[in-house]
Amino acid sequence: MQKIPVSMIRIIFFIFLLPGAVPAGQSTWTGVERVVAVGDVHGDFAQLAAVLRSVGLINADLQWSGGKTHLVQIGDLPDRGPDTRKVFNLMMQLEEQAKTAGGAVHALLGNHDAMNLYGDLRYVTPEEFASFRTGDSEKVRETFYQRHLEQLAENPETKGEPPPGEDYRKAWEEKYPLGYFEHRFHFGPNGSYGKWIAQHNTIIQINDTIFCHAGIGPKYADFDFDTINQQAREELEDFSKLQGGILLDTEGPLWYRGWAKEEESVLENQLESILDRHGAQRLVIGHTPTDGTVIPRFSGRILLVDVGLSAYYGSRLACLVIENGGVFALHRGSRLEIPKEPGLSLIRYLKKAASLDPEPSPLQPIISKLEEQLQTPLPQVP
Repeated sequence: MQKIPVSMIRIIFFIFLLPGAVPAGQSTWTGVERVVAVGDVHGDFAQLAAVLRSVGLINADLQWSGGKTHLVQIGDLPDRGPDTRKVFNLMMQLEEQAKTAGGAVHALLGNHDAMNLYGDLRYVTPEEFASFRTGDSEKVRETFYQRHLEQLAENPETKGEPPPGEDYRKAWEEKYPLGYFEHRFHFGPNGSYGKWIAQHNTIIQINDTIFCHAGIGPKYADFDFDTINQQAREELEDFSKLQGGILLDTEGPLWYRGWAKEEESVLENQLESILDRHGAQRLVIGHTPTDGTVIPRFSGRILLVDVGLSAYYGSRLACLVIENGGVFALHRGSRLEIPKEPGLSLIRYLKKAASLDPEPSPLQPIISKLEEQLQTPLPQVP
């Protein structure tokens, strides 16, 4: 076997190092005049750039032009699309540029961001792995395959058996395509993306608005944000803490779907309690895709911003803007005030958004359903 360059030995070595401690960060901000929230990106660089341009946060050269605006990306930058690497590079660049301009970029932890760190790669596309491929990838994979064979030879269950044949090797290489090991390095504790993700918050509050990828389940209603953020960091620092921890919990901030799916009457009091505890007016979440635009629930106190931005979900172009006391959706470049009440005001809002979509709008089924509900006679009051 050919000699492996020192650079590749370094990659192989660092993949298996444990991360260092990540310092706790700030969880709350006040006095921010303009906040933009963008939902799940899922590896779609073109759509991310398009929505950021539409809201004036980047220019034609992909440079920060948002001034003192705070951009909140609600999590799930990677997976399902081909351009995860370009997405991360842009967000990392904008984070530094926004800071210099007096603004901020808050890239919150989503379940897919965390999955890429702890090795759940079910949704990583072949194109994503290929984007990490280099001229040395063949040699890197060969090194790992030889190590794998050594482990088989030392394993009591396989020791003494004949070496695996070509069919076995072919299946192994399909499981570990070229670029796979470089991907794992970059999302590892010493990789550029792994370190960047691990230092970010899971939940924050800006002015009177809370932002979190999936939401705060009832189980965590009494947790303060610093505690949630610190516990998430500790679990990403030591994966043995994931089981029974906050990041894998279906009621946790990366997976909970109650605010998007549950009947409002069931969770009304719990939402009031959470908002009152933190002096907030609303909770903004992603994770559960909407029918194509920012959707209000619980009289506008829950705002769903996973609009299906990526091509995987339909290339829907919308984000949330909070400024001058108003709450708006920027839907395909048009500013629409988000209603607080269901009924006719919500239908009118959705119809305005649908009129901006290419036909047929994905919003039409939900509009028809709401109109049908309004035509249903109300029950008699006893």
